[in-house]
Amino acid sequence: MAARRAHRWSAIERDLRTQGLRLIAGVDEVGRGPLAGPVVACAIIMPPDDRPIRGVNDSKQLTPAVRERLAVEIRARALALGIGAASVREVDRLNIYHATVLAMRRALGRLALAPDEVLVDGNALPTLGRAHVNVIKGDSQCYAIACASIVAKALRDGLMTRLARRHPAFGWERNAGYGTAEHIAALTSTGPTPHHRRSFGPVQGSLFDG
Repeated sequence: MAARRAHRWSAIERDLRTQGLRLIAGVDEVGRGPLAGPVVACAIIMPPDDRPIRGVNDSKQLTPAVRERLAVEIRARALALGIGAASVREVDRLNIYHATVLAMRRALGRLALAPDEVLVDGNALPTLGRAHVNVIKGDSQCYAIACASIVAKALRDGLMTRLARRHPAFGWERNAGYGTAEHIAALTSTGPTPHHRRSFGPVQGSLFDG
């Protein structure tokens, strides 16, 4: 049997709607792994009676151009959308796990509608502060989470591209702050910027070696 396409409503979303839970918020984050930049989360409620947007999938599987186009359409069609972020300072102070949860809490808190159910990508988050259903690989399995993934990644990549103009040596417009060879080489030669996560190993090393 062919794998279900991610632009379909998932079985869990359809089942929730049959239980009368129509306003389903998908939540996802981007930016856990990079050496620089914030963690960005999106919570989104898509219209339950609309046909899903064709092409929606895990944001990492899409080209930047397709992701940008889909993000615009998703934003236009969403019933409610919340964006939350945790800064580099919060990542360093709290650790990446707690900063990620903080970004998700902020995104959920900015929804204009109260969701009937919350679907979160990945493992369960005991510190999220509200009931939710976790969906492993949700960004490729669940339509609402995939929509959140696309919006969050398009927004964060755009931010890193703008920051790259101030700090061109690191190639953030290409690597979004991840630890590519280009990025590591710039860290070694110039040291970190204010946008680097000093609690991350490669950045810590550059504080002494740069």
